[in-house]
Amino acid sequence: MSSQLIAVLVAVQNDTPKVLTLGAGRSLPAGPLESRHRSLQNGMRLWVEQQTGRRLGHIEQLYTFADTQVLGVPEPERSLLISYLALTHADPPSENWRSWYEYFPWEDQMRAQAQRLVADITLRLKSWVGTLAAEEHERQLRRVVRLFGGDGEVWDDQLVLQRYELLWEAGMVTESPLCEEPVVGMSMDGDHRRILATGIARLRAKIRYRPVFYEFMDETFTLSALQRTVEVVAGQAMHTQNFRRLIAQQNLIEETSDYAPVSRGRPAKLFRFRREMIEEGQIMGSKLPIVFSR
Repeated sequence: MSSQLIAVLVAVQNDTPKVLTLGAGRSLPAGPLESRHRSLQNGMRLWVEQQTGRRLGHIEQLYTFADTQVLGVPEPERSLLISYLALTHADPPSENWRSWYEYFPWEDQMRAQAQRLVADITLRLKSWVGTLAAEEHERQLRRVVRLFGGDGEVWDDQLVLQRYELLWEAGMVTESPLCEEPVVGMSMDGDHRRILATGIARLRAKIRYRPVFYEFMDETFTLSALQRTVEVVAGQAMHTQNFRRLIAQQNLIEETSDYAPVSRGRPAKLFRFRREMIEEGQIMGSKLPIVFSR
């Protein structure tokens, strides 16, 4: 069984979380694991930097998947897909950088269109649940409510993979062999959309306890830009005053003497991350208080 390294390479560009893709957006960058690599992480970093010219910031292993078996392909010919999440700055606008909401449009809960889509998905899932046997019906109905909200349940932005897998089981995404009428959302080859869902979920969880979002920011930035970056990654709005107060308490950033140019109104102060904290690893233990508007 061969091994492939797969990169979920994420950047935030124009207030949009984007992922680097290949093949007209249908696959994630991938390459073979080679014996010369000192470690899997080193192999992924070298491969991505050589193939894309991107300098990677934060990088971590996501998960190891067994590639979906293709009809007629013997079991030994299947691949192990060793996936990694890596953060970087985006290139200038390019079709290779795709918004991850193209693949998971229901995940952008800051948009009314996504909320309407979730309502439609929930109705279709409940219709599917209605075809199941009684015992399975109750279990899957609870699952639908927990993952897509309603009946007192609130939206949990971290359950990206679980939502995708439920849609796969219900035959509502193109990658499912049961699919007859998929919900909106661009499909990907093999297990790549599932791997992307895993990467999004990991990043959304990570920003709650480690402010890796600094990888996405310019050298200087406004507090509004910082908040907006976190919001577009999480797909949910935040309470501005709580965000600013608790960011200040974390002591992660410092004011500069510069201001952001504006067309009208009061200029916004520019801030920067305290590099000594990042370099000394103190940022590792810092926590970002995610307080979402409901």
